[in-house]
Amino acid sequence: MEHAKFLPVEIAATLFALAALILYPAGMYISGKKHKKWPFHRFMLWSAGVVLAASALTGPLAQLSHTNFTAHMVGHLLLGMLAPLLLVFGRPMTLLMRTLNVRSARRLSRLLNSRYISFITNPLVASTLNIGGLFLIYMTGLFTMMHMSAWLYALIHLHVFLAGYLFTISLIYIDITTHRYSYMYRAIVFILALGFHKVLSKLIYAAPPEGISKAAGESGALLMYYGGDIIDIGLIVILCWQWYRARSPKMKRTAGSV
Repeated sequence: MEHAKFLPVEIAATLFALAALILYPAGMYISGKKHKKWPFHRFMLWSAGVVLAASALTGPLAQLSHTNFTAHMVGHLLLGMLAPLLLVFGRPMTLLMRTLNVRSARRLSRLLNSRYISFITNPLVASTLNIGGLFLIYMTGLFTMMHMSAWLYALIHLHVFLAGYLFTISLIYIDITTHRYSYMYRAIVFILALGFHKVLSKLIYAAPPEGISKAAGESGALLMYYGGDIIDIGLIVILCWQWYRARSPKMKRTAGSV
């Protein structure tokens, strides 16, 4: 009965994942007719990101996450951290720009250059939406409420995914980036975000959300702490490599080399 309540969310997530896996190669085909061949490894990275994101909302992991806090935290790491990183390396906005006609591409370009996009892609704003949202989920009654309402469950997980993706693109510039910030600024914001993420995991360890046992809370918090570190190390390496490459004349490359 509990599973049936969230079945529409699983169906919707599956359909979105299938659409993403179908539309991307379609975009590759259209792009290849106008420009040079789109690298296949980007499709593989995109596909991996889509599958990992979908796995957090469908199948055994999603079903187990309703009763197992550790499984829930695995889904959190996949949906909000690892999947966004892989999707960014798929460079979906660059591919979209290559497939659109001139008029549509100009409209998209105006949107990307808008004040709203400039505001939400500011690393500080993106970090606040990402980490701040997690504090609301785990430090208020939202965690309990979302397991009682399919709509709230879907909305919160959508936020986790979008905020994670926004956070990633605000820190590392792999895809089209219309509003750029200095490496120093991004590094400082990243360090602050890492600190708050660790603080949250320690708070969960000390006082798990309502309905979660002490042992389960500790296990989930440890996974959040150390599992998040593994993904964050990847972000740190990428940011530092880009910073080094930008400062070293011999290492400078074109934006399309990534």
